[in-house]
Amino acid sequence: MDKIIVKNLKIFAYHGVNPEEKEDGQIFVLDIDAYVDISKPCVTDNVDDTVSYAKIIKETVRIFTSQKDDLLERAAQRVADGLFDAFGKIEKLRILLKKPEAPIKADFEYVAVEIFRERAEKNE
Repeated sequence: MDKIIVKNLKIFAYHGVNPEEKEDGQIFVLDIDAYVDISKPCVTDNVDDTVSYAKIIKETVRIFTSQKDDLLERAAQRVADGLFDAFGKIEKLRILLKKPEAPIKADFEYVAVEIFRERAEKNE
């Protein structure tokens, strides 16, 4: 399946269990794979036939900064839910949410969660 990729999207936000994380904030980094059938825009060259990566980025930033979550798991799920709501053409999502400045006394590149979600079937 085709996909639209957003790699290393840096967003300053206020997620974390510790109070100082919700007060001071920090940088988070997201990798998003949006699985979309892009066969039509490959022929038409029309942005209306695809999902704009610029709009994916704008919506992700809006969702991610709209509230303060304790857990990365919850923040990643909110992004997935919001992207599915905003873009009907997205069939599946893989979201890797990295926290490179987690307040842990250790030498590490980042801690992260990764989720893979498929659009829920509509019961109509």
